[in-house]
Amino acid sequence: MLTALHEQRLDTVFRALKASGARRVMDMGCGSGALLARLIDEPLFERILGMDRSAEALTAARQNLLGDETDQRVQLVHGSWTEPHKACTGYDAAALVETIEHLDPRDLSRMENTVFRDYQLQTIVLTTPNGDYNPLLGLGPNDKRDPDHRFEWSRARFRKWCRGVASRHGYAVEFAGIGDEDPELGAVTQMGVFER
Repeated sequence: MLTALHEQRLDTVFRALKASGARRVMDMGCGSGALLARLIDEPLFERILGMDRSAEALTAARQNLLGDETDQRVQLVHGSWTEPHKACTGYDAAALVETIEHLDPRDLSRMENTVFRDYQLQTIVLTTPNGDYNPLLGLGPNDKRDPDHRFEWSRARFRKWCRGVASRHGYAVEFAGIGDEDPELGAVTQMGVFER
């Protein structure tokens, strides 16, 4: 189920980026490059940047995506979503797919200011686990889907945070679910799409 969900999540984020009309896009937290592979295959995207805080993940992404080749459209950078990076200027849109839950909650405001204020993006697509759904995965009240997750927000908590971020930085935000959906607990993954 998790592999299928991951593919569905990436496809949904890809479609949202494409629908935004963005030509220059970033994958912030690109890992080994699964979303980047979709972006590279789309001629609409003229510039593509992948960022990750793991040097090992970037090495894997470079090998998976490019091998020994080069692609002038693609740049991979080592960095964090909580610190501005000079390579991340001049982009239209960014995706943060299953990233924020890996941050210490004290770092969320730094991530917010970097991504939503400093980069001046038109579109930001953000996904995170829906904590309301966790009991259907057999998880207890304090259990998390991944040992590295610092939090897994309920739908109400996620929407409150997103609306606050949108208000502070001049965005409108729309919400959607990704994956299996329960009539009471919502979808397994939650998504916010921010547009200026």
